[in-house]
Amino acid sequence: MQKTKVGISVGLLGAGLYFMGFISVVAMVIMAGYVLIFEENEWLKKTAVKSVGVVIFFTILSTVVGLVGNSSTIITNLVHLVKGSISLNWFNGVITICRNLISIIETLFLLILGFKALKQGNVKLSSVDNIIKEHM
Repeated sequence: MQKTKVGISVGLLGAGLYFMGFISVVAMVIMAGYVLIFEENEWLKKTAVKSVGVVIFFTILSTVVGLVGNSSTIITNLVHLVKGSISLNWFNGVITICRNLISIIETLFLLILGFKALKQGNVKLSSVDNIIKEHM
């Protein structure tokens, strides 16, 4: 079993990166930075980049859904300007459900990836893996 410079196994640090993704993004980025700067294990470096990439992907997805939700506020305000009335509460509910589903899916992804990382395993995410392979 390979050890890191801090004395824990490579798999445990990799799992910690994924688990930290849903606990604290700032702590995960700090851990990933440590791995990229100080650790030599190639699998661990790819895991650090992949963990940050997964969190960034889901953050962007949630933000885009949130922007669509904000458009309902703009539409409501425009209708009020012309002395009309419109209710888009149902639309805001759908947006909230979508954002909650995105959060649940992100947590499940990070849990699955984290448990696989304990044994230095990997879950194929083709688009993320291709980007990592291209840029590392």
